[in-house]
Amino acid sequence: MSGQHAVAVKRDRHAAIRRIVTAHPIGSQGELVAELSALGFEVTQATVSRDIAELGLAKVMRGGRSIYVVPEAIGARRPQSDERLRRILADIPVTVARSGLILVLVGQPGTASVIAQAIDESTLSEQVGTVAGDNTLIVLFADEPALLGWLERFEAINAPAEPPAIAMEALSR
Repeated sequence: MSGQHAVAVKRDRHAAIRRIVTAHPIGSQGELVAELSALGFEVTQATVSRDIAELGLAKVMRGGRSIYVVPEAIGARRPQSDERLRRILADIPVTVARSGLILVLVGQPGTASVIAQAIDESTLSEQVGTVAGDNTLIVLFADEPALLGWLERFEAINAPAEPPAIAMEALSR
C-alpha cells in the first residue's frame, strides 16, 4: 500500500469511527472492529486502539453502559488558537523540509511532541496528521493544495512579531 493510499484509508477509517460511535452505543474495541469490518475496513484490535487514542474518544456511562463518545460529546474539545504554537515557535527554532506530501519539521532535541501537539491544537487543519519523534516531526497531507495552504499559514504563525509602532518611531529618530 502506498503512503498516500495508507493516509487516505486512515482518514476514511477515522471518519467512519466517528460516525459509528456517534450513531451507535459502542462499548468495546471488539464491537468497533466488527462495525468497521462490516463497512469493509480490514482492522485489528491494535489498530482500533490506536485510532481511539488518536481521535481522543472517551468512555462515558450512558444508559447503564460504558460507551465510546467523540470529544465534542463531552465538551472536551479545546478552543483552537494559534497562540500556543506561536509562543513555542518563538522559543524553538524549527526548520521545514518537504518530501512529496509530507513536511518534515526539525526542532531541538526533545521538542517534536510539544510542537506536534501545538499544531494539533491550532487552527491549522489541512493536515491529515502529525507524527513526532524526538526532535523531528512529520506533517502528512492528502494533496498538494492542502500542503501549500498549511505551509503558508504555518510560516505566518512562525514569522517573528513586528516591533510595536512606538518602538519603530524611537528607532527612526
